[in-house]
Amino acid sequence: MTFALDPRLAEDTVPVYSWELCLVRLMNERAYPWLVLIPRRAAAHEIHDLNAADRAQLMVEVNRASQALAEIYRPDKINVAALGNVVPQLHVHVIARTRSDPAWPDPVWGKQPRTPYDEGELIGQREVLRAVLGLAQEFEGA
Repeated sequence: MTFALDPRLAEDTVPVYSWELCLVRLMNERAYPWLVLIPRRAAAHEIHDLNAADRAQLMVEVNRASQALAEIYRPDKINVAALGNVVPQLHVHVIARTRSDPAWPDPVWGKQPRTPYDEGELIGQREVLRAVLGLAQEFEGA
């Protein structure tokens, strides 16, 4: 079985980079700085579906994404979640939250209609994330 990105994740996010294990994608939602990490492992639905080395690498990459969001946005809290109730493909949400965001202190899901970035904002967000992550080179296929 080969890895394929779930169409709903492809539709809701835009590529930022491809790390050792995960595709790193930006949720197209301007209300919250929000990364989605998708391990490139076919048929992985839960973290426990990954082998021990992949689980360890996932935590390294979640930490890296969390630190980048903290550095860029200076949030009050970083939320990390692997729910999969709607999209069963294993993916981890890393969301920078502030007390002034529209859903605070509740979860971000279902609080308001999604507001996508405009094209200029989207390009700017991706470039800032790449620079802070030390990934200023051109995107290569994530």
